[in-house]
Amino acid sequence: MPTTNSVFRPELGVLAYEYSLGAAQQGFIGRQVLPVFETDLRAAQYPMIPAEAILEMQDTARAPRAAYARGDYSFESAEYYCREYGWEEPLDDTEAMLYRRYFDAEVVAVQRATLMILRNEEKRVVEATINNAGLPNGAVVKAWSSYADADPLADINKAKDHFRFSVGLQPNALVLDVDILRHISMCDAVMDRIKYSNPNALRGELTIEQLKAYFGVANILVSNAVYNSGPKGGDLKVETLWPRNRVMLACLSSGGPDLREPCLGRTFVWSEDSGLLTTESYREEQTRGTIYRVRQNTDERIQFVGAGYVLTGVTE
Repeated sequence: MPTTNSVFRPELGVLAYEYSLGAAQQGFIGRQVLPVFETDLRAAQYPMIPAEAILEMQDTARAPRAAYARGDYSFESAEYYCREYGWEEPLDDTEAMLYRRYFDAEVVAVQRATLMILRNEEKRVVEATINNAGLPNGAVVKAWSSYADADPLADINKAKDHFRFSVGLQPNALVLDVDILRHISMCDAVMDRIKYSNPNALRGELTIEQLKAYFGVANILVSNAVYNSGPKGGDLKVETLWPRNRVMLACLSSGGPDLREPCLGRTFVWSEDSGLLTTESYREEQTRGTIYRVRQNTDERIQFVGAGYVLTGVTE
């Protein structure tokens, strides 16, 4: 093993982990879209169920003294390869002393590093899923920002038909940015349908539970995550991590240990090296400070392309 002067900081690791658990409240939904699967191997092959196996129909009748019919399909093989990601935050000794009466600078440094890790992890999930040109997709009939003539339910039902007749799966989640959620709540067709079961429903303020019943999905994952795309030192340019012109209907993993589960994908985490988040620190005497590092080894992997469907042109 290579020598290092960095020190593993489990007490700060707990802080980073607890901070990451609140990621959903901060608008990050990536780990819900691609749930974590921890592995002690950095890279490996794993079994993936083929689409035809999901829809297989065979004769199950058995004659006396005869053997039962049995499945004979083979799982396909897919691969993952975890890559290392990390971020460091320096803390000068003088700054730590100056600010200690106002806040714990060590805690702030770890939270800043964790946030950088989470934001980049979220972006990788976005690129692997809703921005992935390889996923099945189709345009909505009318943009959902056209409140008078849009019909979001008809668009979603069309996507559900794709699931049923192409892979035989039942989607369990709708994934979208919070801006699109607001547009849905303003559509005449949505209000006309919801008002019969929820007469007190307010236009523009529909709840997640009301919309889950409207769309007939078990989960609606709403992102509120943003980032600054402007140059360092330049003007602030805030953009959303999840697109504001498309949504994704998907069959998401339950997060269990079965990699053969037909689902969109998983986030593989190499636990042998870093786990979900590893926090370390080390002295840097030339700057008379302490460096705080948060790192991880992950691969955000699509397992079954047919378990996702992207609706485009959702807003104009």
